[in-house]
Amino acid sequence: MTNIKSPANRLDALKLLRAHAFFADLPEALFAPLLSPRGRQEVAGGELLFREGDRAGHCLLVQHGCVELFRFTADGEERVFQLFGSGQLVGDAAMFMAHGRYPMNARAQSTTVAYRLSRTALRSACEQYPPLAMRLLESLGQRLYRQVNEVDWLTSSSAAQRLAAYLLNLQRSQGAAIGLPINQRQLAAHLGIRAESLSRLFSEWQQRGLVRGRQRAWELCDLGYLQQLAQGATRSF
Repeated sequence: MTNIKSPANRLDALKLLRAHAFFADLPEALFAPLLSPRGRQEVAGGELLFREGDRAGHCLLVQHGCVELFRFTADGEERVFQLFGSGQLVGDAAMFMAHGRYPMNARAQSTTVAYRLSRTALRSACEQYPPLAMRLLESLGQRLYRQVNEVDWLTSSSAAQRLAAYLLNLQRSQGAAIGLPINQRQLAAHLGIRAESLSRLFSEWQQRGLVRGRQRAWELCDLGYLQQLAQGATRSF
């Protein structure tokens, strides 16, 4: 960890905070307490930023890089729940959990720089500035809604439908040529299917001309078919 009392680091941290929609109009007096004196973390890819069960004393605001939240399944496989990039908050929900512990592990996918935001200061800022509390509540509500939809989809869909929905979601942000943000074993755990089944699906779809590629690099060749498969994952709101 690096001391953010240095002018350059402190300026970077404040600019990042003010650029975030949650904190843009936060009263000036509430900014300083949020930033821990030794709150700048720079880690290499593969390093953990916090572990499941650790005391949740801070959340992270990513400056650059990518952080993945994951848990281990009962059979030891990693299940990646979410990825966070530049300007995003990691672990903010844990700041409001009664047990005061992180419910997941956070690991850097690549070289990552993030700033630690104090749990105590964040809760105090919410009490002093209610609009911040409302924004955090709205964000947590939206994420809960998304997770409920995901659980519903995982329990009512086939492996092919889940994979199609996942690839189409990536395609909307990346284009027809997509790069998987996690490896195939992690993707299988994320989709709730066996790694062998995922590999077989990719192989079958390649033979049928639906997709083209290997490992993490893929091109979606028949969007119409994939969209029809994933239709059940589409909601009106």
